[in-house]
Amino acid sequence: METDVTNLIGLEIYSDKGYRLGNVNDVMVDVDTQTVYGLYVEKTNDGLVEDGVSVLVPYRWVRAVGDVIILKRFPTFVSVSSTE
Repeated sequence: METDVTNLIGLEIYSDKGYRLGNVNDVMVDVDTQTVYGLYVEKTNDGLVEDGVSVLVPYRWVRAVGDVIILKRFPTFVSVSSTE
């Protein structure tokens, strides 16, 4: 199934457990292979991602795309590592 990648922007993403992760803000594309390799997610659920920071979700984790995006897997909690 082909879809215009711009149609993914703004869609809500849900974890495999049914929790809302956030909204797609950008789509990462490998221009050499012309494939989507990740979804940049903003306004993340701070119950899933520490401080609600933005995350890049590998596209291979996507189970289904429709009115929303459903993931095959997502960590129970994503911690933010300190860069100090």
